[in-house]
Amino acid sequence: MKYFPIFFDLWAQKVLVVGGGEVALRKVVLLEQSGAAITLVAPEILPELRERAAAGKIQVHIREFLPADLSGARLVIVATSRRAVNRWIAALSEARAIPVNVVDDREASRFIVPAIVDRDPVLAAISTSGTSPVLARRLRERLEAAIPKNIGALASWLRSLRHIARRRLHGIDERRRFFETLVDGPAARHFVGGDVRGAQRIAQQLLAGTSAAPHASGEVTLVGAGPGDPELLTLKALRALQDADVILHDRLVPQAVLDMARRDAAQICVGKAAGGIGSTQEEINALLIEHALLGKRVVRLKGGDPFIFGRGGEELEALLDARISFSVIPGVTAAAGCAAYAGIPLTHRDHAHSVTFVTAHADKDGPEPDWQALAKPGITAVFYMGLARVEHIAARLMAHGASAALPAAVVAQGTLPSQRVITGTLATIAAVTAGSNVESPALLVVGEVVSLQRRLAWFESAEPLDVSQSA
Repeated sequence: MKYFPIFFDLWAQKVLVVGGGEVALRKVVLLEQSGAAITLVAPEILPELRERAAAGKIQVHIREFLPADLSGARLVIVATSRRAVNRWIAALSEARAIPVNVVDDREASRFIVPAIVDRDPVLAAISTSGTSPVLARRLRERLEAAIPKNIGALASWLRSLRHIARRRLHGIDERRRFFETLVDGPAARHFVGGDVRGAQRIAQQLLAGTSAAPHASGEVTLVGAGPGDPELLTLKALRALQDADVILHDRLVPQAVLDMARRDAAQICVGKAAGGIGSTQEEINALLIEHALLGKRVVRLKGGDPFIFGRGGEELEALLDARISFSVIPGVTAAAGCAAYAGIPLTHRDHAHSVTFVTAHADKDGPEPDWQALAKPGITAVFYMGLARVEHIAARLMAHGASAALPAAVVAQGTLPSQRVITGTLATIAAVTAGSNVESPALLVVGEVVSLQRRLAWFESAEPLDVSQSA
């Protein structure tokens, strides 16, 4: 993040604008809304700027810029047509530790002015870090259409409730949940729709009910984070992350997904690498119960889908025994996500009439998969956590009747920019995978559908390796 987003309180603070043309006028009009004390310096200025000076809205000096003009300035905007002068003023401002923006010169600027959606007191600022002002404007246009015109009035109403909420509700968590219920529920919809009395009535009912209620019990939400690409997170999962007090997450959940959580939520990594040291399932269950009993909203965040080889059912059984309230938000499972990004349809009328998900990382001495069923024609088999057992899986399938020429693929780091797709056959896939330095997480896909991968690959990542003709 090259630019740190921040909102300046410029009320009655001196802001110096150097320049007197159209660009300077636009900056002055924007700055006037902040209540800043605007001083403008330029040898020539537009009539609109003269009118503002005559009305006492800004102070104008019709002359060239002088270094003394920087005295007392909290912010400087430079908008002349002379690049050398602009950079000189920028250097002087930097030497005095005054934030400076040089219009259309990102390198000379200490800050940039974003595109703004103004719903006072709600203010949305959009920046592309100076790379594309046109894109920023287009994003602003979309937000203008999406954000209700009276959202600012809603914010002011919510602020008016803070004092009474502080008196009636005890604890930060209780007050936050009260306001979340207002914003997410019918109260906000009534207010935005023009029914202010209806919104106030709902708020009073919530205050009366919440203040008389016993301490809120905690809850656990089991959330699927998807296979890696953070944009595959569902809207409901995003809401859960934004509302969570505590997040217990697997090791493979990407940081980009965790960054979507509420910033003050506690984040606890409870995952481990295959065969490595990490939290046991019993320890994870205990942590879920411990935080829920403290009245916290807990999110158990798992890669892929929590009910497909994610031990989600085991965790819910533990919560049920502890009488903890829970819910489940499914995610895009790794098989569906990684196969789609690799260009491998899991079913196809001409190649596969069914698909089977198999865990290759079974408990020690546990039952083996039904190899005979998996080796039948017309089946797509997807092996989770199978990178270390590719050779074993291929050998077992061939031993139970699968052709050595049956297409197979390993998809590593699926849906991420680092995704790698390695294709081959049951006879070759183990050798080429071993020689390609592939790292987990990875899936093994076996079936005729893999033959379509090269034609249907669409995701721009590392070039797939094809050794289907190798010995």
